[in-house]
Amino acid sequence: MDSLLEAARACLAAATPDAKVAMTAATAAAFARGELGLPADAPPPSPIGMPGRPERPRLVPARALPQRGFGTPEGRAGFVHAIAHIEFNAIDLAWDAVYRFRGLPDAYYADWVAVAADEARHFTLLRSRLQRIGHDYGDFDAHNGLWEMAERTAHDGLARMALVPRVLEARGLDVTPGMIVKLRQLGDDATADILELILREEVAHVAAGSRWFRWHCERAGVDPGTRFRELLAEHARGSLRGPFNREARTAAGFDDAELAALEQLQP
Repeated sequence: MDSLLEAARACLAAATPDAKVAMTAATAAAFARGELGLPADAPPPSPIGMPGRPERPRLVPARALPQRGFGTPEGRAGFVHAIAHIEFNAIDLAWDAVYRFRGLPDAYYADWVAVAADEARHFTLLRSRLQRIGHDYGDFDAHNGLWEMAERTAHDGLARMALVPRVLEARGLDVTPGMIVKLRQLGDDATADILELILREEVAHVAAGSRWFRWHCERAGVDPGTRFRELLAEHARGSLRGPFNREARTAAGFDDAELAALEQLQP
């Protein structure tokens, strides 16, 4: 296989965690060696559908998931599982950004290949932690909200960059610092250390979304601030919950007007 687009599609189709992580690492390494190109005559992408997934976890509506505290071993495991599920979804989101949107600068594809590799590493760290505390990925139910937003934005790269990295994934920038504090108070430094690594690297991932959102806006001749506010109002009101981590979001490419829009539109 010498096409990055087909390699990305194969990563999306991988149905087990081990296969998806291994294919992601191999594809990212092949791309870094210059072995995967971007063919100018590639056919249009296939319609978006569910990526390859294991039979478990069972996917349920977010409101059907139990609220678990950190104070019990089961609650802690459920929490680690929830974060692992986000990272597993994020692998597919990065590969779909590579596969679905065509004719963009080479730097765009390089960014999202790198994000996919990071997300696979994050998932592996969290899965290993979950295994060390007596569980595995798939032991708890999960929801499909991240991928549902990918489906809603499959037609529009501008909307995808605005809403997936800069709204849904950026939520981690807001909540992770507090989670780290709670975990350290409970003596779970091993999980807290993993979350600190993920938080640092997720700033760069959200920044990639900011960068390519603005690139799309410039190409379309639209004002980024106005368009971001419109997309938030149309698609993401229910996903906005403050307080927002202004320092991390600024580092990830949000300006003052965008932060103000988030705060004004939250319920």
